[in-house]
Amino acid sequence: MKITELLERATEPLISYEIIPPKRGSSASQIMAVVKDLMPFDPPFIDVTSHSAEAYYEEMTDGSWRRHVKRKRPGTIGICAAIKGRFGVETVPHLLCHGFTRGETEDALIELNYLGINNLMALHGDDTGYKKALPPGKKINESAIDLVKQIDDMNRGAYLEDLIDPEPADFCIGVAGYPEKHYKAPNLTWDILYLKRKVDAGAHYITTQMFFDNAHYFSFVERCREVGIEVPIIPGLKIMTTKRQLSVLPSRFHVEIPEALAAEVEAASPEHVVDVGVEWARKQCEELMSAGVPCVHFYIMQRSEVVRRVVEPMRKMA
Repeated sequence: MKITELLERATEPLISYEIIPPKRGSSASQIMAVVKDLMPFDPPFIDVTSHSAEAYYEEMTDGSWRRHVKRKRPGTIGICAAIKGRFGVETVPHLLCHGFTRGETEDALIELNYLGINNLMALHGDDTGYKKALPPGKKINESAIDLVKQIDDMNRGAYLEDLIDPEPADFCIGVAGYPEKHYKAPNLTWDILYLKRKVDAGAHYITTQMFFDNAHYFSFVERCREVGIEVPIIPGLKIMTTKRQLSVLPSRFHVEIPEALAAEVEAASPEHVVDVGVEWARKQCEELMSAGVPCVHFYIMQRSEVVRRVVEPMRKMA
C-alpha cells in the first residue's frame, strides 16, 4: 500500500520509524531484531536510509596518501525486501542522486518494482567527499528535483531508452522538507519554493528533517500551504539520548536545540539524559497528534528501546 493511502485511511495519527542498514560485513540480524521489537506497535511503514560511497585517505609508510572509496552501508534494497517479506510492513528505501548514475538509479527502480516495493524517498544525499567518475554518455541526477522527475517518468512508462510497450511503474514518492531550512539554502522562503518544485515534479508527500521545537513545524506547514504545497507533511522527530548530541545534532543536521531542552540535558547526569529526551519527545508527539498531523516519524537508526518508552504509553492510552 502506498504511504499516501496509509495516511488517507488512518483513523488516528500513525507512528513510523527510520532505520539504517548495518555496516559492510555486519549481520542483518541486529536490524531485524530492532524491527521485530517495533512490531507490537503496528508500524505502518519503515524507512531504510541509503548511503553513497565515501572517500577517505590512508597515509602510507612512505609519507604519501592513498585515496579509498567505499560504501560503508550497502544493502538498502535488500533490507527493505527482507523486512517486507518477513514482517509484512511497507518499507521506504531512500534513493540518492549523489554517487549514482541515472542508469544505476533506473536499475534500482526496476528491482524495487519487481520486489513490490512501491514507496521511496528521493533525496540528493550528503556530500561524502566522493565524486563519481562518469563514463562517456553517462549522466547523474544533479538535484532531488531531477531524481523525482526520473521516478515520475517511470510512473508514466518513460525509461532512459526507448522501449517497446514499456510497463509503467507505480511509485509513491516522498521528499525531504526542512522546517529550519536546508543549510545550503539562502533563506527559508527560497527553500520552501524549492520544495514546491519537488512536489510539482511529482512528489506525493514530505517528511521533515528532525526538529525539537514544534513551532518550527507548524510555521513550516503554514508557509508550505501558502505557496500551494498541498501534499501531506510528516513531522520527523529524534529522541535526544546523550549530552554530546547538544553539539553533534546542530553541527551535522543544522537544527536548533531549544534553550529549555539544552538546559535540562546539561543539568542531567549522563545516565538520566535519555529520560529528559524521552519526556521531551513524548510532549512533542502529543502536541503534534493533538494538532492533527497525519503521522509522526521517528529517526531511531539502530535502537528501538528508547522510542518504545515514548510510544508504548501513548498506545496504551489510545
